[in-house]
Amino acid sequence: MTSAPTHIPVLLKETIEALAVQPGGRYIDCTLGAGGHTVAILDRSSPGGQLLGIDADPEAIKIARARLEAYSSSILLVNENFVDLEAICIKYDFLPVHGILFDLGLSSLQLNSRGRGFSFQHDAPLDMRLNPSQEITAADIINTSSEAELAHLLKTYGEEGYSHQITHRIVQERPIKTTLQLVRVIERAVGRRRGKLHPATRTFQALRIAVNHELENLEAALKRAINLLGFDGRLVVISYHSLEDRIVKQLMQRESKDCICPPSVPTCVCGHRACLRLINKRVITPSPAEVQLNPRSRSAKLRVAERIITHDEYYRTTEEYRFSAQVNGGWRRPALLEKLRVTFSAL
Repeated sequence: MTSAPTHIPVLLKETIEALAVQPGGRYIDCTLGAGGHTVAILDRSSPGGQLLGIDADPEAIKIARARLEAYSSSILLVNENFVDLEAICIKYDFLPVHGILFDLGLSSLQLNSRGRGFSFQHDAPLDMRLNPSQEITAADIINTSSEAELAHLLKTYGEEGYSHQITHRIVQERPIKTTLQLVRVIERAVGRRRGKLHPATRTFQALRIAVNHELENLEAALKRAINLLGFDGRLVVISYHSLEDRIVKQLMQRESKDCICPPSVPTCVCGHRACLRLINKRVITPSPAEVQLNPRSRSAKLRVAERIITHDEYYRTTEEYRFSAQVNGGWRRPALLEKLRVTFSAL
């Protein structure tokens, strides 16, 4: 059994402020990990706060459940991928919500786990699956893809400038089954050290993203998250590399505009209406003091946006979810919809 690693949540104060956590609020942590942000959200939302914690890694759920035992009456933990966020919320009748957090990248749990192949610091099978029930492993990709496919993967997902040199050497030395075997192949292809980054860093990043479909799942989940937010609900995302941050930035910018027609179109024909308001137009990054305390935070970028929704849209969306055939028993959802309807109708 994996023991709970020492965990320092990144941008903790900034995250709680960005979520605008209030007592009695309902929040979702889409990347539960070791539960560092979760504890802070639960403490700040007390009394009456509720939190849905999601993680694709069953080991993370196990560790978080033990750590969060004192909050058991206020939390629901679900071992699923956040790409299914909307379906999860419908199933447990956990909506609308006041805030949704995505803390992307690997947690300390995965990096410190010696047998799962996420880190090139330990010898382990080339696995890299967040959920062991997935079929495709990093070894499958390394050993069955063509040289051109591997080069494209490293270039696209790892932004690796030496993608062709690395993949050519990989193909020559296949089969490759362990992390340190792959590291040695990469070092023979490009040398032992290039600046501050270990030469295997970008290759491991690319493989992990490909195995877990991270970028596709992120884009889909962000779109679904917007519809789950209630009045002034906050969407907060912490990313750790440019590919993730680009997806977050572009989605938030696009959904904060009333028109997304190309500049060449003289009159709006898209009919798009803004559903988000940017809270921080400039990205939030860790302070030098935080980076010194927690070096893993150095590449973190936090972006936050607030939901724009009318009363009519709120009620219509809520009722559509409420009567969905997928709802399988609610979880402590306050029966306030009718009271709110009467209140707002009287205004």
